[in-house]
Amino acid sequence: LSNTRVQSPNRRFVIKASAVLTAAMLFLGTAAHAQDAKDYPIIAQSYSKNMQTVQFKNGDINMAGNVYYPDNFDSSKKYAAIVVVHPGGVKEQTVGVYAKKMAEQGFIALAFDASHQGASGGMPRFLDDPMKRVADIYSAVDYLVALPFIDNTRIGALGICAGSGHTIKATTTDRRIKAVATVSAVDVGEVFRKGWDGKGSIKEQLATLDVVAQQRNNEVKGAAPAHTFYVPNVGDTSAPRDLQEAADYYLTPRGQHPNAPNKMLLTSASLMMAYTGFDQVQTLLTQPLLVIAGTNAGSLWHSQALYEKAKGTKELYLVQGSTHMDLYDKDVDKAMVKLAPFFSKNL
Repeated sequence: LSNTRVQSPNRRFVIKASAVLTAAMLFLGTAAHAQDAKDYPIIAQSYSKNMQTVQFKNGDINMAGNVYYPDNFDSSKKYAAIVVVHPGGVKEQTVGVYAKKMAEQGFIALAFDASHQGASGGMPRFLDDPMKRVADIYSAVDYLVALPFIDNTRIGALGICAGSGHTIKATTTDRRIKAVATVSAVDVGEVFRKGWDGKGSIKEQLATLDVVAQQRNNEVKGAAPAHTFYVPNVGDTSAPRDLQEAADYYLTPRGQHPNAPNKMLLTSASLMMAYTGFDQVQTLLTQPLLVIAGTNAGSLWHSQALYEKAKGTKELYLVQGSTHMDLYDKDVDKAMVKLAPFFSKNL
């Protein structure tokens, strides 16, 4: 593969490395990369006692999901269900942990790969379009509604990191979702506009969009697609603490997965910048809301903003001492202390 580096006018004016985590405007790495077979994983059907690999449709796209079942599952009964939505990465990472934990509490839980990513279909590969991510959630609810053992009046949604923004967006516009929770919430539109710390300038936004515009022009003239990274390299101490810890999660055995190669199309950045996940919360989010975040998370401002905007039944639960990434794996049980009773009460 031939690699290229796309330089921004100023080191702070770089494309944020991801809708999910990076958007810190601290670096830009891209690689021209042909779309070949290894970019488009083929899903294998599998079944175990408590998890089944499934496919469902989102328009013309085949979505890949894992359904987690409670112990002593009985298909003749009706169950509450929870859609669990991932940030960057894939369904086998943090959302799989939460889905399994929710199933252990008696729920049916569905974790799935976003369209264009992981084992789900969709071309071009590695596109990260936030409105398509919202449509993915609609389709996941469609799938659950069609299952005979799901109580259609008891469907909830749980979003992790950037998956939180997409989950809130979907919940404001899909009344079938009866309760919603977020963990380490991030609105990717706000991150792409303001940076990870929320202090980005208009000048920086325009510089990012200039880089995207140039790449689109290059592709029209026949250049290969360029990709940027979701998280920085391991050991990059110039990145914010959250993103350094994200690298430790996504790029080491701690949370690494072969279907999550740490890249997205560079041109996704303009889609991110045009998007706002929390924009209808004040008026359309009437379902019960639980917001969970770590007190040491650099992303805490997203959770606080979401909580302040919500006008209905809501709770902000702060996990003392936890960082953004701690709630991906190390402190999942601390989040479950609130998640399980919240969904039990509201579904």
